Amino acid sequence: MSKKATLAALCVFVGLTMMASSGCNTVYGPHAGILGYPIPVSPYLQDRLEDKAHEAERYDAVPILGPIVSGTSHIGIDAPSDDQIMRALEDVRPLEGGIPLLHTAQRNDVQIIKEKIADYVDEEPRFVPMVGPCQVHHVHYKCIIYFSENTFVGWPIPYKKENKDAQEVIYIDHCHFHMVGNIDGGAGSNYQSAVR
Repeated sequence: MSKKATLAALCVFVGLTMMASSGCNTVYGPHAGILGYPIPVSPYLQDRLEDKAHEAERYDAVPILGPIVSGTSHIGIDAPSDDQIMRALEDVRPLEGGIPLLHTAQRNDVQIIKEKIADYVDEEPRFVPMVGPCQVHHVHYKCIIYFSENTFVGWPIPYKKENKDAQEVIYIDHCHFHMVGNIDGGAGSNYQSAVR
C-alpha cells in the first residue's frame, strides 16, 4: 500500500473517531440508542397536557378547611372564577372548527352571571379516608353565560353566521370539607363526642 493511501486511510479513521467522540454524541452511562434523541411533540398535545395539569392543580382538588366554630356564619368559599366557568363551557359545548380560512368559530362579548343556589353543611360528620372526621360543605352555583358566537366558513362558498343572543347555563359545585374535633390532639380523639 502506498504512503498516500495509508495517510488518507489514517486521516479518515482519525476524523471518524473525532466525530464519534464529540461532545454531543458522547454518552456516559447507559445508552438508549435512537430513543435517546429528542422527539418533537405536537403543540396540540402539549396544550392538552398543560390544560389537564392546570385543571388538576386548581379545580379538581377538594379543600380541607378548619372546623366550624359555633356562633360564626359558615359561608361557602369564593364563587367559581371566570376561567373555571369558561373551561366548563368548553367541556359542555366546544367550539367547532379551528381550521384557519376554512372553518373557524369565536365567542365574543362574554358576560357571566353567577348565582348561588345552595349553601349548606351536612349535620352528621363522616369519616373520610386520609382526612379524618369531617363535615361536607355543599355550595352550588348556577352560572349563566351570555355571548355572541361568530362562525366563519371559507369553503366551498364563503359565509359568516352570527348568533348575537347565544347563552348557556352551567352548574358548578364547590364542595369542600370542614374538620371536626380537636385537630391538634388528633382528629379521631373527639370524633365520638362530635357524632353524639
